[in-house]
Amino acid sequence: MRHAERLTDRRLERAILQLLERRGPTATICPSDAARAVYEGDDDGWRALMEPARRAARRLVAAGEVEITQAGRPVEPATARGPIRIRRAP
Repeated sequence: MRHAERLTDRRLERAILQLLERRGPTATICPSDAARAVYEGDDDGWRALMEPARRAARRLVAAGEVEITQAGRPVEPATARGPIRIRRAP
């Protein structure tokens, strides 16, 4: 993995945790919230960061920091398909 990709990955992880920190204990965010927070342009280039944001969320699940949910219920990151939300782990 290239150095720039690793930096982006770490920035996405930090963005997820910071966004959740600013919200209530049971609040959720969308991976797009983190992608938008990290993207530095004014256009829709943040969309290219959506899959990296989802991967960052999966790493944070593995670290016990967050949960990935669908329809308000925790789901296994490897099997989640379609829209997901991210919340702090209990």
